[in-house]
Amino acid sequence: MPDAIVRDAREFGVYARTGGWAFALKVARSVRPGGQAAEGSAKVSAKAFAELAECSPERVMRYYKAWDMAADDGLVPQFEALVPGEDIELPEADVWLSYYSSRSSASSVRGHAITAAAEAEGIRPTKALEVAENPTALRAAILADPGTAEAARGALLDRMKEDPALQTEMARAIARTDELKKAVAGEAKAADRIGYVRQIVEKGQIRTPAGQTVEAPAALRAEAERHLSLIDELDDSEEAGEWAGEAYDTVKGLVAQAVEADPALRVQERRTKFYNSLQKATKVFEELTLDEVLEEDVVEDDMLKRLEALQEAIGTCISALRRATASS
Repeated sequence: MPDAIVRDAREFGVYARTGGWAFALKVARSVRPGGQAAEGSAKVSAKAFAELAECSPERVMRYYKAWDMAADDGLVPQFEALVPGEDIELPEADVWLSYYSSRSSASSVRGHAITAAAEAEGIRPTKALEVAENPTALRAAILADPGTAEAARGALLDRMKEDPALQTEMARAIARTDELKKAVAGEAKAADRIGYVRQIVEKGQIRTPAGQTVEAPAALRAEAERHLSLIDELDDSEEAGEWAGEAYDTVKGLVAQAVEADPALRVQERRTKFYNSLQKATKVFEELTLDEVLEEDVVEDDMLKRLEALQEAIGTCISALRRATASS
């Protein structure tokens, strides 16, 4: 076996077992920031070591700091116990990334925030920093992988709870996209319908078409509860729109039947409905801006004909109501 292959295989084995610790040891036993080590040990500065290694002093110091933190935790010896060229037993490779950050952004305010969030999620900070430094890669993963897209969606929703600016930006993006506006409108409609059914179940009351609030019959409430339980059992991946529509239509039909089955409620419902329509018609007529019409001379014959027809209809309505009142 050629010596070069043997050497490469052994060095590869060391790295496979220890990961970055193999290189951190070379820094830890050879470098003393600022220069010569105490007690005459021949160590060099990070700058000098970097020049020999043909890399940056910052990269050397990241290895140095990783070793320093591990030494504070008792995982590896302190620098003073190491001499150039000495080999020692190293920790497992998996532990390395818990101490080392290969990115300068980790020392920034943004980097500290990302590191803290990663630790809170129980993942390695280096992974989160890598993603943060490569948003294009993140975008590609979201576009290509449903699982990544779902994780991103959940993260955005959590972030928006505490970020009003992001809420505004997301609302604007949705408002400017027709497909998203339709989707939001559909979900809002489904949510309103589910809310209608849920209110009957939880409060035991129904709201009639005319706007009255009355106690829900037991059979109606039981049917509403059955539909609601089916909706609540749906998985997150299942769309509730069709179920919500069916529940709403069924309960709405039962409400109409309940109103018709109760003579007193039926009379009050029709009275309320008529009075609501009368109020709307009155408000609309009161809002007619006659002064502006007269000042701008925009009156047309069709306007007069419509008003005359309306006057006749009102007169007919009044006569009918007077006859009904007299006969009752």
